[in-house]
Amino acid sequence: MIIQHSHDEFTKGRGAQFNPKNRFLKGAYVQEHSEGIDDWEQEERKTEYILDESKTIVNEVKSPDVGMSYSLNPYQGCEHGCIYCYARNSHEYWGYSAGLDFESRIVVKHNAPQLLRKFFENKNWQPAPVSLSGNTDCYQPIERKMKLTRQLLEICLEFRNPVGIITKNALILRDLDLLQELAARRLVCVYTSITSMDETLRSLLEPRTATYKGRLNVVRTLSDKGIPTGIMNAPLIPGLNDMHMHDTLKAAAEAGALWAGYTIVRLNGAIGDIFKDWLYKAFPDRADKVWGQIEACHGGQVNDSRFGARMRGEGKFAEMIRQQFKLYCRKFHLNETPFEYDLTAFRRIRGGQMELF
Repeated sequence: MIIQHSHDEFTKGRGAQFNPKNRFLKGAYVQEHSEGIDDWEQEERKTEYILDESKTIVNEVKSPDVGMSYSLNPYQGCEHGCIYCYARNSHEYWGYSAGLDFESRIVVKHNAPQLLRKFFENKNWQPAPVSLSGNTDCYQPIERKMKLTRQLLEICLEFRNPVGIITKNALILRDLDLLQELAARRLVCVYTSITSMDETLRSLLEPRTATYKGRLNVVRTLSDKGIPTGIMNAPLIPGLNDMHMHDTLKAAAEAGALWAGYTIVRLNGAIGDIFKDWLYKAFPDRADKVWGQIEACHGGQVNDSRFGARMRGEGKFAEMIRQQFKLYCRKFHLNETPFEYDLTAFRRIRGGQMELF
């Protein structure tokens, strides 16, 4: 693997501007200069898809502050390229970098549907919601071709197992037929990630995602079709998008969102260097202020690993954000409607034969 040092020039259409060293690799090639034999690395990267023969697909989530018990990710790495993404660090476990590799080398778990079916067939499985995109987006561009997420939804419907989804991609509307069937049985809830209403900011912050207008259309369409839906206004980055919270929550509520959540950005592991490099290139005029405010939310650091505090932050900036979020949610009647998945509908199917749970 070739690890690049960062350059002064901003690369449009990418989140990460370079590949930091993988902490698990002892040795790596490093690009010291942008001239000469390394010039080919400066050319536009083409996305590479790596087929993986996974052994398991459903992960139990032990963290008490993420709002899910089980997660399922048919893809590792994400072509959306969001600069702040906490999932970047997990790409190092696959032998890649958390930087450009994360958004251009996508691991495809092509046997995910077969593994999920086997998982639900296990007599020890007690029905519980399984969250798609607990790590990376299940509706990123390759899903259009692979249709793994659609197959996973079909299996959830077949077994009547609840499923949660969070996405930034309008491709989810392709699966409205399945989502409506799941919703009719109280087996699905969909969150759309909307970080701002500023399209210029989106093109830098989340360069390969659906537009904010497109995401609001997702919320509106899901709501119109009777599919329980909310938004994640996350992460909130002090000095970049926290001031857009009011307009974002207002637009989401008007589009039909029933719920909203938020987190404050935290830059753990390799993400700190990746984000800082991006920040000083994309917003050189306010980078110092933004970086300082992020640190102010995490006790002088840009990351806090303590459960509870890591998602919400601490200090005056974090408290101000928390109070504003509560105020706007009250104003726009968000988080007032209770929702519970139906855990009683599950049915175990083996070899085409159904047995009632």
